[in-house]
Amino acid sequence: MSAEPESEPDPTPGPQPGAPAPGSAEAPRDAIWTIPNALSVLRLLGVPLFIWLILQPAFHGPHYDGWAILVLAVSGLTDYLDGKIARALNQTSKLGALLDPAADRLYILATLVGLAWRDIIPIWLVVLLVGRDVLMGIPLAVLKRHGYGALPVHFLGKAATFNLLYAFPLLLLGDGHNALNDVAGAIGWAFAIWGTTLYWLAAGLYVIQVRQVVRGDGPAPAAA
Repeated sequence: MSAEPESEPDPTPGPQPGAPAPGSAEAPRDAIWTIPNALSVLRLLGVPLFIWLILQPAFHGPHYDGWAILVLAVSGLTDYLDGKIARALNQTSKLGALLDPAADRLYILATLVGLAWRDIIPIWLVVLLVGRDVLMGIPLAVLKRHGYGALPVHFLGKAATFNLLYAFPLLLLGDGHNALNDVAGAIGWAFAIWGTTLYWLAAGLYVIQVRQVVRGDGPAPAAA
């Protein structure tokens, strides 16, 4: 009885183990030209425009507060969209992980400077928020010394930034003497106080996480 001829192998290569499915390959972690990164750069370009708009009255210029609030609103929208798009299109990148929080910090700093210059917020609030960011350089230096990069932003930190970015336009809108200004100012201060509290709580949590990583008790971040 003759043996049946062996079937010829399929010349079309199938998916290799561990290979991404067609259309679902992740973007390289070092990608630069992505939609989320473009949105983050757009946000960064809005910082000097916002400073110019908000400081006009301080130098006896016209009030452009409405335009300044619009710039903040666009910044908040692009901040929301870049994260959504990055996850939906697998376009997360190391550059994006740096640009996004950098834009947040610059907007917070620019708004603090503008509002304090116009005497809308007290100096102690500026000291609390800027001082927190300065102190956060210490745990980052510790991570760098041990060969690690920065830890991922915690949800608590994102919530703090969310509250502060809502607080600032409301505080700016509250710079007036009618009922609408009073309501906006009161709501703005509620967001500012809650956001500042969360900002410091997030810093404390970050320090705890850094301590765990350095001691080997927690998951290590990516190497620097």
